[in-house]
Amino acid sequence: MFEHRTPAVAGRFYPRDPALLGALVGRCTATERPSRPAHAIIAPHAGYDYSGGISGQTWAAVHVPRRVVLLCPNHTGSGARRAIWPSGRWSIPGGALEIDKELAARLIDRCGLTPDAEAHRAEHGIEVHLPFLHTRRPDATIVPICLGSHSLDECMKLSAGVAEVLATFDEPILLVASSDMSHYHSADEARAYDDLAIDRLLALDPAGLYRLVRARQIHMCGLIPAVIALQASRLRGADATRLIGYSHSGEISGERQRVIGYAGVVITANEPRARNNNLGPNP
Repeated sequence: MFEHRTPAVAGRFYPRDPALLGALVGRCTATERPSRPAHAIIAPHAGYDYSGGISGQTWAAVHVPRRVVLLCPNHTGSGARRAIWPSGRWSIPGGALEIDKELAARLIDRCGLTPDAEAHRAEHGIEVHLPFLHTRRPDATIVPICLGSHSLDECMKLSAGVAEVLATFDEPILLVASSDMSHYHSADEARAYDDLAIDRLLALDPAGLYRLVRARQIHMCGLIPAVIALQASRLRGADATRLIGYSHSGEISGERQRVIGYAGVVITANEPRARNNNLGPNP
């Protein structure tokens, strides 16, 4: 069941042809800014025409370690509420990434995750990040986790479990929260709503973000992954954040009455690790 996941949205969200995909990812990740160690990133998961630039610049801003945990919302409603893909590999056009079975097993044991393929099969929230990850760190191993609705208390408990598991490894592990911002407001309204949410992201305030999005009905699809990434990073000692960029779909489509917002945020480590043998071949 878990041996091999084939791409679900290649040819729609991003090119199916490996050469075209590689060229596009290269353009999206091109930057003169140095990459740095980080606890987590929060980046969008729309089609590359819309959010590829934000996602690419966010991935380019960080050193990508050997182990990466990716959290996404469950857009399809299928499968388990806390669905983990525990073994095998995920392919992308022109390559594949192996599942980190050891890390996945520890997360299952501590965090109450359910091995479940159904939640992941048609879900795009993690898949669209993998070409960026594969380009930045071809030998990375991954743990994909797809999350349904959770209360704030459930998010806090799950975050504590994630942080505890990551602390059992004597090497850096990157958390990736896959999330777009507000949905289907006018461009001006979207910016106002998204500024409120981004303020909470940059303040490292997971509880404030959760309450704001719920109270204001901002429709941030990856709220649960973002809250968990923020809180787990806080528990691991993160104390700084950086907004990589913001845009919305209307900047590409020209439609300004119903847009989707996109933001890239990096949650940084207190200081670079002295021993970084696993940081890998990043520029």
